[in-house]
Parts: sequence; structure tokens; C-alpha cells
Amino acid sequence: MSSKKIYIIRHGQTDFNLQGIVQGSGVDSSLNAMGRAQAKAFFNAYQSVPFDKIYTSKLKRTMETVADFLSLGIQHESYAGLNEISWGSNEGQKITPEEDAYYHWMIEQWQHGNTSLRIEGGESPDEVALRQKPVIEKIMADQSENILICMHGRAIRILLCQLLHYPMKSMDMFEHANLCLYQLEQTNQMFLLHKYNETSHLKNAEQFLEFAFQVKP
Repeated sequence: MSSKKIYIIRHGQTDFNLQGIVQGSGVDSSLNAMGRAQAKAFFNAYQSVPFDKIYTSKLKRTMETVADFLSLGIQHESYAGLNEISWGSNEGQKITPEEDAYYHWMIEQWQHGNTSLRIEGGESPDEVALRQKPVIEKIMADQSENILICMHGRAIRILLCQLLHYPMKSMDMFEHANLCLYQLEQTNQMFLLHKYNETSHLKNAEQFLEFAFQVKP
């Protein structure tokens, strides 16, 4: 019986990432030039993997990140359950020092196990985990051998806790950069983590960015 391999990536860079503006699930931003270059670099590094299925969130920055793979005709499903956590009223805004202090206080609460707490107007990690569960069930039931999932930073942390059976308060151990990769392999009902916040595939992203800005005759 073949084992199931799951490749989980965070979307490429957006202008909101670059400017330090909160996106969450309520801001449906597109990739910027660097984000598109990162997507191209990841595609070039992993296009030889015979992906059977691609899962993304409903937000366009995830679908734009895997656009080159989708152009190959790979089956694709998108779910709001994979959307980023809602950061409430802070979404679309640059963080003030006061809001930053509140954000770090909330992260500390989550790290102490109070994962039912939510930022005002937003979601808690427990609520995100609950909406992820039906998608996880679909992925677990999927007979595909190689699955690519593109989603978001905090949502990835929560998903990894669920797949690897870590307590939710441990989610911040899973670091993430734009277009990072986590690679897991399923053995029976357990997953082994083979790649952690892997970004070596991005070494050529700047070359793709430079090429995109060349003036063609």
C-alpha cells in the first residue's frame, strides 16, 4: 500500500505582507511581484512531483500561488475551512503599538492553553480547528498519493497541530515564511514530518523577479 504524502505551503508574498498590514480571512489580496516569483520558483522546484489533488482556501492569494500547477489540469478543490483565521476589526489595518501589544498578549494566552479566546471580532484557534475538521476528513479519505495544500500562516499552524496530534497551545512551534513548505507522510493513521518551514526552493525567486521586470524588445 502506497503512503500518502501531503505538501503544505503558505501562499506567496502580498503587498499587505510587505507593509505589515493584517490580512486574515477578510482581506482577499493578490500576490505581488515577489509573491508571483516565489510561486514560479516553487513550481520549478516541485513540478516533477506527481500531484493528484490540490486543495486551497477560498482566498485568491492561495489559488494564485498554485496557478502553474492548476494549468497542468490537476484536480483542485477550495474550501473556506482552509481560510486564514479571522483577525476581526484589525484586518486591512496597519497595527498600532497598542494593537501589537494586545496581539502578543493574545498569543501568550493561546500558548498557555486558552485557545478558545478570540481577538475582538475575530476567531479563536479552536473555532478555526473546528471548521478545518471537515476538510481534514476529506483529505484523509482522499485516495490520492500526493496532495498539495496551499493556505495561510496561522491556519497552517492549527492544521499541523491537528494532523500531528499536538495540543493547540503548541501551534507557534510551527514557524512559517511566505511560500514555505511543510512535507508530511502518512503511515497508517499517523503523519511523519519530513520538511519544516522549508524555503530552499526560493533561492531562484529573485531571478524570476528580475526576469519579470526586464524590458523586452
